[in-house]
Amino acid sequence: MSKGRHEPADILSLVAEKANSLPLPERRAFLLRGLALAGAAAAGPVLAAVDPDDALPPNIPPWTRSLGRGVVTVPYGVPSEFEANVIRRTVPWLTANNISSISFTPLPELKGIITPNGLVFERYHAGVPDIDPDQHRLMIHGLVERPLVLTMNDLMRFPSVSVIRFIECPANGGMEWRGAQMEALQFTHGMLSCCEWTGVPLSVLLEEVGLKKGAAWVLAEGADGAAMTRSIPLEKALDDTLVVYAQNGEALRPEQGYPVRLLNPGWEGNTSVKWLRRLEIGDQPWYQREETSKYTDLMPDGRARKFSFTQETNSVITFPCPEKPLTQRGRYEIEGLAWSGRGRIRSVDISLDGGVNWRRAELKGLVLPKALTRFSFMWDWDGSPALLQSRAIDETGYVQPTLTQLRAVRGVESIYHKNSIHTWRLAETGEVTNVQID
Repeated sequence: MSKGRHEPADILSLVAEKANSLPLPERRAFLLRGLALAGAAAAGPVLAAVDPDDALPPNIPPWTRSLGRGVVTVPYGVPSEFEANVIRRTVPWLTANNISSISFTPLPELKGIITPNGLVFERYHAGVPDIDPDQHRLMIHGLVERPLVLTMNDLMRFPSVSVIRFIECPANGGMEWRGAQMEALQFTHGMLSCCEWTGVPLSVLLEEVGLKKGAAWVLAEGADGAAMTRSIPLEKALDDTLVVYAQNGEALRPEQGYPVRLLNPGWEGNTSVKWLRRLEIGDQPWYQREETSKYTDLMPDGRARKFSFTQETNSVITFPCPEKPLTQRGRYEIEGLAWSGRGRIRSVDISLDGGVNWRRAELKGLVLPKALTRFSFMWDWDGSPALLQSRAIDETGYVQPTLTQLRAVRGVESIYHKNSIHTWRLAETGEVTNVQID
């Protein structure tokens, strides 16, 4: 896209061309954004043609010498068109179709720890249902004294809480478990996001219905075409599980479970069932499809590790990375993200030589339990090759393992829970590639 003025017809043409190349779940959002830009163009110049030298100090740039477009032309805010590359992306060969699909958060482009709603990774098992909240109901039944069927209005009458927590697919990084290497941070770790979630503690709802003797498990079922279901231990349900209806200050997006979902902080993302329609209380787990043939871990001895709920301590360097190489020698801030389903991150170490030597990084901003934590390390790069790694330690003392350590315990047949130390190779050119060090 050129940096001169774009006419509405030009923008609509570009939008249509791009939209046709996108998978169906991404197409509608992209079209809405493109229409907003076209509307802004109709109201006035999107960008005036600018001689780059004229915009530099001490000159006054052209956009300072004219009125901007009216904000009423874009009722719902959209990013700058210069940020059009900051989008979720898919791996076409990873899933059979866009009904059972995954899109990845662009981690290299994000700042802080909050993932914007439009960039939170998506995972579907049967597409995205369009649910009328006035017709949606949440049923709570089973081993309870007073079964309930709640409307959304009923649910919002209960006391609510807001928490900042990460959510991660247990298959995050799973494509690399057996040695396959993705040449982008977005694809190695992008099934990960962190948001402020607002809803009702499940413990409050369970107190309302009253638990009968023997109650030990909760079955959560979604209203999508797959009827996604997971068994949740009652201890978790009474601890920090939320029934969520808002995300980052607004209603859940359809792809994130609108109008209501479950959130199990620090646990496998699939246990945070979206489009929640039913909670059944029982005395034992149900052993549904998603906790037997799926979301179990094949161990070296042939047994399957089941109910491996907790997302183990993990970290990754987000700059530099394949999408964000170094452009020249000099002083840089190495940045990254760390997280743990076990609690807070206590510390993060950085290695420049593939794990031979370690140095302590700085934790930046908020350090919250079961949330993304930013870390940084100031470094003078002299142009030499380097092997960049990060190693996180959480408040329980758990240390992020090497790939060799993880394989020694779990073998090589797993898909889920790959939390080993990740390595970026930095070349003399500043290029960054993905490598594995045993």
